Amino acid sequence: MDILIRNACKEDAPEAIPLIMEAIGDISMQMTGETEEVEITKEFVQLFTRTDNRHSYLHSYIAEMEGKVAGVLVFYSAEQVVTLDANLEEYLSNKKGVPIKIDPETLPGEWYIDTVVVDPTYRGHGIGTKLLTYAEQLVQNFGGGNLSLNVETEKDSAIRLYNRLGFVTVCPWTIIGQTFHHMVKTVDAD
Repeated sequence: MDILIRNACKEDAPEAIPLIMEAIGDISMQMTGETEEVEITKEFVQLFTRTDNRHSYLHSYIAEMEGKVAGVLVFYSAEQVVTLDANLEEYLSNKKGVPIKIDPETLPGEWYIDTVVVDPTYRGHGIGTKLLTYAEQLVQNFGGGNLSLNVETEKDSAIRLYNRLGFVTVCPWTIIGQTFHHMVKTVDAD
C-alpha cells in the first residue's frame, strides 16, 4: 500500500485531532485548558485550524493511506516554539483568568518532533518510521541540526524504534510532572 506524506490542512482536523490526543495523553489538558474529552477535542480542533500555536495544521504533516489519515507528525523548531507557546500561554491565560505556563519540550537549536502517531488501523505498515524519516528529511532540507523528541520512559517499543533510527537519550525530561527521555539524532545537511 502506498503511503503519501503531505502538509496538513484545516480539513484534516476531524481525523488528526483524535490521533494527536491519543499520542499526547494528559498533555492535551495542559494544551487546551480543558479536562473533559469532548471539550478537549473541540478546543484542539480550534487550535489545529489556527496558525499561531504548536498544534496548528501549519506545523503538522499527514501520512495518508487509502485516502485516509493514517498518521500525523507535528514538527517545528525550538526557535518557532518560543512564539507559538507564548501565543498559546496568552490564549489560555485569558481563557482561564490566571497565568498559564506551557512546559518546554525542546533544547535551544533543536528541530522537534512534538507528536508522531499512527492510527491503530494502519499500524504495522511502517508509517511511524516513514513519518520519522520525513522529519529527518525536513531537517536536512533546513541545513541539518539536532532532531529531537521526548518519549515516556515506559514506552520500550517506541524507544527501541527511536534507537534503531539513530536517536540517543541525552537527558531526562519532565512534562506536566511525567518523566520522559529526551532523545536526539544529529542530522547532516542535504
